Amino acid sequence: MLLLGCIKEVSDYDLAVSLPNGLSGFVPVTQISDAYSKLLTKQVAQGELLEELNSLPDMFSPGALVRCIVTSIEKSDDGRRSVKLSIDPKKVNKGLNSTALVAGMLLSGSVSSVEDHGYLIDIGVTGTHAFLPHQKAKNYIKAVKKGPDLKIGQNLNCLIVEVKNEGRVVCLSIDRSEVAASVATERQNWALSNLLPGLVVKARVQKVAPLGMKLTFLSYFTGIVDFMHIDPEKSMSYSPDQVVKACVLSVHPTSRAVRLTLRPPFLQAGGAPRQLPGQRMGAVLEEATVKAFYKQFGAIFELDDGTLAFARLKHLSKTRKSFKPGAFKEGCKHKCRIIDYSLMDEMCIVSLKHQIIEARFLQYQDIHTGDVVQGKVLSLKPIGMQVKVADGIRGLVPSLHLSDVILKQPEKKYNIGDEVKCRVLECNPGGKKLILTLKKSLVQSKLPVLSNYEDAKPGLITHGFVVCAREFGCIVKFYNDVKGLVPKNELGSEPISCPDKVFYEGQVLKVMVLKCEPQQERLLLSFRLSSKPGPEDKWKCTPKEKQEVKYQIGEIVDVKILKKKDNGLEVSILEDEDNVVAWIPTLHLSDFVATSKLLWHCLQEGDVLPRVMYLSDKGEHIILSRKSAVISAVQEEQVVRSFSEIQPGMLLTGYVRNVMPFGVFVEFPFGVTGLAPKVSMSDKFVTDTKDHFVVGQTVIAKVMSIDEEKQRVLLNLKVSECSSGDSAAESFALLNQYFKELKEIRELLRRGEPRLCELVPGKRVHLVVQDVREDGSALFSGSSVTGLTVTATRYHLGGEDTNIAPGEKRKALVLHVDALTSEVYVSLREELLKQRP
Repeated sequence: MLLLGCIKEVSDYDLAVSLPNGLSGFVPVTQISDAYSKLLTKQVAQGELLEELNSLPDMFSPGALVRCIVTSIEKSDDGRRSVKLSIDPKKVNKGLNSTALVAGMLLSGSVSSVEDHGYLIDIGVTGTHAFLPHQKAKNYIKAVKKGPDLKIGQNLNCLIVEVKNEGRVVCLSIDRSEVAASVATERQNWALSNLLPGLVVKARVQKVAPLGMKLTFLSYFTGIVDFMHIDPEKSMSYSPDQVVKACVLSVHPTSRAVRLTLRPPFLQAGGAPRQLPGQRMGAVLEEATVKAFYKQFGAIFELDDGTLAFARLKHLSKTRKSFKPGAFKEGCKHKCRIIDYSLMDEMCIVSLKHQIIEARFLQYQDIHTGDVVQGKVLSLKPIGMQVKVADGIRGLVPSLHLSDVILKQPEKKYNIGDEVKCRVLECNPGGKKLILTLKKSLVQSKLPVLSNYEDAKPGLITHGFVVCAREFGCIVKFYNDVKGLVPKNELGSEPISCPDKVFYEGQVLKVMVLKCEPQQERLLLSFRLSSKPGPEDKWKCTPKEKQEVKYQIGEIVDVKILKKKDNGLEVSILEDEDNVVAWIPTLHLSDFVATSKLLWHCLQEGDVLPRVMYLSDKGEHIILSRKSAVISAVQEEQVVRSFSEIQPGMLLTGYVRNVMPFGVFVEFPFGVTGLAPKVSMSDKFVTDTKDHFVVGQTVIAKVMSIDEEKQRVLLNLKVSECSSGDSAAESFALLNQYFKELKEIRELLRRGEPRLCELVPGKRVHLVVQDVREDGSALFSGSSVTGLTVTATRYHLGGEDTNIAPGEKRKALVLHVDALTSEVYVSLREELLKQRP
């Protein structure tokens, strides 16, 4: 079937074409012309760009009229029909032969080659050579503004000026004024077999009907003008035998049915239909008035600005059963939404369906970068997942963005039809390109969306994802393809020797903007989000306290507590005539973080702490440590004093200095630091590093690799890798130290909280039930627990059959004592009370 169409959108791979009666189709890049297809094939074969091959956007513009032929109609999985078209002159003009060519004919042609004096044009007629002189083309070239010359594959509306040698040679013109003045006449010998869309003819009205008119033209042709193509300003004034100017819209090959239009923009060859203002697309109109209803097609509405719109039958109600024809009498008003614009009908397409009126997205232009959208999984492919966001809107989730971690088998997590929550990474409405992410850390992020370089102000903190980790640092990408560099010295608070072993492609991290040059699209970033001082840096000595350092790392001293502060103890070193002041961070009071907090709670100003080790001198103050494992390692020379002493395979005792999303930084005595990447932190799978390690925790680390040039150390903290051999002896030594410190705490508690100190696990006490809670647990009181909160869980009350009431006296066994909160946990279970102390 031959149709006149209007180009709606142009992409690199196809032309979207508006067809009559609200239909649309597309012309693939392979259906432009023979010459253009040959250039495409040549470029693919050579694997490099050809200078003479121009892209479709360089040759075609939205709004231009083109003659098309339907090559196929394909039905998609969701029932939608896709109309595939061709504008190749060999297919469009296949009904013509060289003997039928006559001066004054208007037909489609395509540039096949550029010559010295003009252009060879392919008009699709076998045995005919068509030539277009430069003189007849310059006016057109200037008007279309597509460059100084016509391009191979460019589609033209050609007027035959001269026919030579019985049609074997024809001379053409594309001059806009000549083309516009052309009218098809009987003398041009048009036949039904070769009649072309786009021809302007003089016609006579034969019959006027409610749905349109019947016309006769070119002496013996008859054609139909439907209700959508009657001139709206003259719709009531047409009468039989009236002479009108019309344009051929379509020619059906088998039925020979010809459809025409009387709309003014088409009555001049080479004209262009009116466009819809961009802001009207998607607009919701509260009241659209019914002008006419056609029971087999739909309804015509008058909109608020006086223009007409058409709604297909299926868009008048939710379902066919719910459709009520009585609601569409002339003058009835309805709420609707503009969902499309038919260039060929110069009419808005509207829908009355509630779900479409309320839809968040109607076209790609409605979607903005950073939007969180709901979608449905359509397919899973190696490049990623195709997601349906709305009718006619599809997006791609690249394989890198299917999850926070790389999925080797995404089909195990996602199924076709699943509802998914995505975030828009990039949206290009012109190319109908929509890139989405399923990474939860991006979808749920509350931080600002960075989608252009102008918004990248120094100090801005946002989420990005790593696309490249190399020796020089990391490339981090944001939205709309904005990307920046995190240099090596900004990867963390501690040096990182091998970024590619710490960071991985697709990893989502918080980053801070350091510097941006929008014009050059340069962005400098940092993973170090702030320069806030660490806990031990919060304590500062006064100038008077700055002392000449006369102690060596590893030296053991006794100290006296001068002052308790939130994050540590200010102490003076005993037996020192200069009264040197030093600092013990809370986390350095013990190898065990929980015990460190207990010790800080129990210690008082004036207390003496024996055997504390000199750890470091930060310039302004001396740092001491009471970590038993660290002290033992230094005394037994199981340490490295400089980077040059480190060897792969070494087991070193240190403490966690910082916990980052990508790994743990460990510091050792004498100032050497190393990094344990996320993959080397635990024998278990690590989702969140903070679930496995805390700052101040004492650890044994195995050296994996070293970078001597950059002085970087990579560590392994897996328990399976960090044992010296006798794991049982190591475990007992740790437990022994733990209980030793608990005994020390108990002795300290005797001073201020003697009752709490006497309550050791396993002790039997007499209590009175104070209250029974809703969850089944109970509170107790008693002379031996005055001032303490004593609790027994439902299980430890003796089981479900045991009933207790406030006021009852009971015998209980102490299970645990929390000195920090003054809470005691007890059990009333008989099997525990019967055991010997």
